This record gives sequence, structure tokens and C-alpha cells, in this order.
Amino acid sequence: MTDDLPPGRGATGEPKGVPRAAPAPDAPAPAVGRGGRRRDQALALGWLVAAWLLLWGDVSVGNLIAGLVVGVAVLLFFPLPPVTFGGRFRPRELLVFLVTFIAELVSASLHVAAVALRFGYRPRGAIIAVPLRVRTDLNLALTAEVISLVPGTLILDVDRARGVLYVHVLDVRGPEDVSGSRERVLAVERRIVRAIGSPAEVHRLDLEPVERRNHQ
Repeated sequence: MTDDLPPGRGATGEPKGVPRAAPAPDAPAPAVGRGGRRRDQALALGWLVAAWLLLWGDVSVGNLIAGLVVGVAVLLFFPLPPVTFGGRFRPRELLVFLVTFIAELVSASLHVAAVALRFGYRPRGAIIAVPLRVRTDLNLALTAEVISLVPGTLILDVDRARGVLYVHVLDVRGPEDVSGSRERVLAVERRIVRAIGSPAEVHRLDLEPVERRNHQ
């Protein structure tokens, strides 16, 4: 009841004339217009074509056309949930991400080849759960895609509600390999967010776990 409120306060109990706090960084984004939806679909098509070319390992006109056809078919017959892009492109961080990804691709390929050629050696695998710090659909999709493209790691499942990736890793010899694999996944997420994430998402990378829970 408003009769018991102290003088100078409104119906909500807040002082009059004092602005309300800004919404949390993870507050739902406003509805996306037609132009924004087309932009998001174009970005999704670009990533699908890039993934197609990486999976084939050959950049040619035929593969490019096939990737466009497959990408358009996926977007038409298996429409993705509306994922908005609220970040910004940072050329330097994007270059760091690309160079690091190529280096990890070569290193992981050599490691898997060495394991395969080692006579009598049976590598052990493990499935690890990696909670991401930025739990947007776009970050989940990009991080999962990049991890799956690196030899020796494979995404088995994605918990969208909790923002958790379940990753199968090859050649696990002890707890240090498990923790190292988890750190590599988080490092991939860090490079992706710093390359194309919003300022609020970049800030979340530096939060301690307790602070991060308070911002969710």
C-alpha cells in the first residue's frame, strides 16, 4: 500500500527523481526487424559456406557454389532460431584468432598423425563439460564449430540452457590433460568474443566465477 511509504517516494518505494538502474547486460534484446533478420541470415550463410569449405579442405568455385546451395537449403528447410549480432568486429583480434586457429590446426593434425603412427599405442579419450562464460547462441555455435574443426576434439552435445559444451578429446593421459583441454576450449571462446563480441561480453571474460553468476 502506498499510504505507508515515506515522503518523497513513489509507488514502487524508490525515491522520486532518481533514475532507475540500467538493465543487466544479458537482458533480452529488442525484436529484430526485417533488415536485421536478413543481415543475420547473411552472416549465418557466410559461416555455413566457410564451414563447408573448411570441411572439404579445398577452396574452389565448385565447392563455393555447393556451399552456397547447401547453406541456403539449411536456412530454408531447417531455419535457425533468431540469433542477433550485437557485437563489433575488431580486425586485430580477428587476425589473432585466425592465425592462432591455423597454428592449432597444424599442431593438432601433427599430434593426431603421431598418435596414429605410434605402433601398439592405444590412446585414451575423455568427455569433458566446459561451461562457457558468454552463453549466447552465436558464441555457443561459433565455439563449437571451431572446436570440432580441430583434429582430436569433437563436440558431442551442447546444453543451450546452461551454456555448456560437451567435448570428446583424444589422447588423455591424466588430469592435467583434461584441465589443459578445458583451458584450450575457453581460450577459443576468449579469442572469438574478443574478435566479434560486444563490450559487455568482453567484460564477462574477465569476471570471477562469483561475479559472473551475479551478472547472469
